[in-house]
Amino acid sequence: QVQLVESGGGLVQAGGSLRLSCAPSGRTFTTYATGWFRQPPGKEREFVAAITWNGGRSYYADSVKGRFTISRDNAKNTVYLQMNSLKPEDTAVYYCAADSRTPWVATMTGSDYEYWGQGTQVTVSS
Repeated sequence: QVQLVESGGGLVQAGGSLRLSCAPSGRTFTTYATGWFRQPPGKEREFVAAITWNGGRSYYADSVKGRFTISRDNAKNTVYLQMNSLKPEDTAVYYCAADSRTPWVATMTGSDYEYWGQGTQVTVSS
């Protein structure tokens, strides 16, 4: 069982930036595709970004393209989500997810991921 730990959430003003981190507890992350999802208040969970095991390919939701960047540092066993130009509508609980079965595929479908973190709150004030 892999436990994912997210960090870096918080309160920020519109236009500001945050960087989220995701790291597995007790496991190496180098053979996992990893995704970020979010759940805004009162809404369904939605895809944000995903990256393959080696960082070769990444994908983004249209709503965050050009503002968010997903990356990974396998030497540090960590995946990041750099969020710039934040908007109030980015307010959500952000979840990290990982999949070892098809690490070369950065899927946008939540059910394709094996493991999930507990989430970290991001609040963007207007």
